[in-house]
Amino acid sequence: MRRRPHARTALPPAPTSPPPAAPPPPSAVPAGPLGPAVTGAADLEREAGVARLFELHYSSMLRLAVLLGADDPENVVAEAYYQIYRKWRRLKDVAAAEAYLRSTVCNLTRMRIRHLQVARRHEEHPPAPADRTVASAENTALLHDDQRVLIGALQHLPARQREALVLRHWLGLKESEIAAAMGITRGSVKTHTSRGIAALTQAMEARR
Repeated sequence: MRRRPHARTALPPAPTSPPPAAPPPPSAVPAGPLGPAVTGAADLEREAGVARLFELHYSSMLRLAVLLGADDPENVVAEAYYQIYRKWRRLKDVAAAEAYLRSTVCNLTRMRIRHLQVARRHEEHPPAPADRTVASAENTALLHDDQRVLIGALQHLPARQREALVLRHWLGLKESEIAAAMGITRGSVKTHTSRGIAALTQAMEARR
């Protein structure tokens, strides 16, 4: 008697893992006053830090831009705050944000002055020298009376000498802080300051 072959036992189907759950939709958070939407603790910290920086130093940064000869100091300072807002997370020391802001105002002002000098060389009828050196009434009002007297003379100084004098004698910074703001060595700070004082003294004596 022949044996019938055993029927193969059907294996149960392999268990299938449930499909991954869909990620929750992002919460709708309104955009912050300085740009992108605030989406987490880091953004909230940045918003608060920049707002605090604005509250503490906006006036002094605006005064700095005016003294350095910016034709539109409000826009220069606004751009400086925007740049520090974008780079806030990359700052190694948040406490150094003021120094970074100050350096940015110096750099932006220097760039704008160079741009204006180039543009004026191509103008058919460039403005008279007096028109280029007199600050607007609104900007000049930010300065004290003794500072107003020096505005015209400061505008005639080379940019580096003007920056060194403003940072040293108006903001009262140390040589190391000035060097950091201007991106130069302390020895160069001394040189620019000395030459600036000599040129400013000569210009003021010539006006008497």
